[in-house]
Amino acid sequence: QVQLVESGGGLVQAGDSLRLSCSASGGPHSSSAMGWFRQAPGKERECVAATTWNGERAYYADSVKDRFAISRDNAKSTLTLEMNNLKLEDTAVYYCAVASTFRGITYVPARPSQYDFWGQGTQVTVSS
Repeated sequence: QVQLVESGGGLVQAGDSLRLSCSASGGPHSSSAMGWFRQAPGKERECVAATTWNGERAYYADSVKDRFAISRDNAKSTLTLEMNNLKLEDTAVYYCAVASTFRGITYVPARPSQYDFWGQGTQVTVSS
């Protein structure tokens, strides 16, 4: 069983930067793909960024490309999302997740159904 705890959310202004962190424990998280998802009110949960277990391949949603960067440190069991030039539409609850059945180095899962462990989420609010 994997436990995930996100931190770093908050209220920022448009154009600001924010760093989200996810601390993982238990289960095969260090050998599994991991990702960051977000869900805004009334919208479906979407993947904003995800990476293979070794961090060498990443997926980014078109809406965050060139603004967000995902990284992981398996030695410290952490997953990080660097968010720059934040926009109003980035406002959402952000979740860290583990896809324990995806342990390859070429394919990056990006669908919520592919992930089986989730954190409790952290709120990111971007104001004008």
